[in-house]
Amino acid sequence: MKISLIVCAAGSGTRAGFNKNKLLAPLYGAPVLFHTLSAVKAAEPLFNESGDLLWELIVSASPRDMAEITAICQPFGAKITEGGNTRTQSVYNALQLVTGDMVLIHDGARPFTSAKQFSGCAECVKKFGSAVTAMSSTDTVAIEKDGWVAHIPARNIVFSVQTPQGFMTEDIKRAYGKAVGDGDVYTDDGSVYSRYVSPARICPCGTAANAKLTFKEDFERLNAFPPPAAFGERVGFGVDVHAFGKEQNYVTLCGVKIPCDAGLVAHSDGDVALHAVCDAVLSAAGLNDIGHYFPDTDQTYLGADSAKLFERVIEIIAERGLKVSGLSVSVQAEKPRLSPYIEKMKERSAQIAGIDCQSVAIAAGTCEGLGFVGEGRGICAYCTATLTPIGK
Repeated sequence: MKISLIVCAAGSGTRAGFNKNKLLAPLYGAPVLFHTLSAVKAAEPLFNESGDLLWELIVSASPRDMAEITAICQPFGAKITEGGNTRTQSVYNALQLVTGDMVLIHDGARPFTSAKQFSGCAECVKKFGSAVTAMSSTDTVAIEKDGWVAHIPARNIVFSVQTPQGFMTEDIKRAYGKAVGDGDVYTDDGSVYSRYVSPARICPCGTAANAKLTFKEDFERLNAFPPPAAFGERVGFGVDVHAFGKEQNYVTLCGVKIPCDAGLVAHSDGDVALHAVCDAVLSAAGLNDIGHYFPDTDQTYLGADSAKLFERVIEIIAERGLKVSGLSVSVQAEKPRLSPYIEKMKERSAQIAGIDCQSVAIAAGTCEGLGFVGEGRGICAYCTATLTPIGK
């Protein structure tokens, strides 16, 4: 299967208060569009591994920005098409150049997307025919009528819609062919697909880090706190310990449940390995430790899934322009026997971090009967994490 990707870059940036397209405004010393295209490029290896032929990259640009956007796109091998007066017209124009079986459409103003979101979106299209990247709403949402609250939908059914969004090419071409002349305003592709094909499928791989740069304050906030590794690699170290004593027949390590005669005592699920990973990642970013973000005095995190905590840590560092590029974890335990589960632990850790398994190393050993670990009273885990700037 050949996959095409459209990046929408033909906007004017009016709401950002700039006198030019906001995608040409500087973020960490380079135009926003450069960071977005770098994130797109970073996703390519995942598609190659799955056997999909990637990448046909198409970028829409307004006539006044054509020269500058063409120069930015040149190293990425993108085709450039002229955008229209609306997002709908711009996507329609770009679709005329698409030759892939599937097309993913992404807003150029979302530079912090991840390879995980692109691949997750594509897998959703393969399974359901469409994919709208979205995240569960953390805010209560009100429906307004004449200035009054008319309805408050249940928060668990409300999602914040993001991009990328994906579709089978013929379906979305047909939908946009009808939408481009109907006079209505569409702010995303799922709306077009839902109107003219069928209800689009929610793909819950969205994250807070994949925020859209909309207002001038968004740029000011990010540029005021550039990535600690402004343009290089950073390394952090983390360690954690938990004691046995919980009445359950398994322990959880790196998000994998492993049979054991007792569980680990902790405020959360006791995943000592992921706690060490979180500390290492936060350390590399120059941030506080895991206890600062998920305190054991907060009942919100009672019994919390540590994989979810790690996902939030990934979002926190992404807000500073950083991503995980490598993890090295060492677990010391007399029990349970970990060797049959190492590969699953690697796969789960890599999945959450958004990296390939070859970038994760997990070793397991005992303490030869020495100390509390050697006496079988607990488990200790160490981690070294490597971070790099998003887009590098």
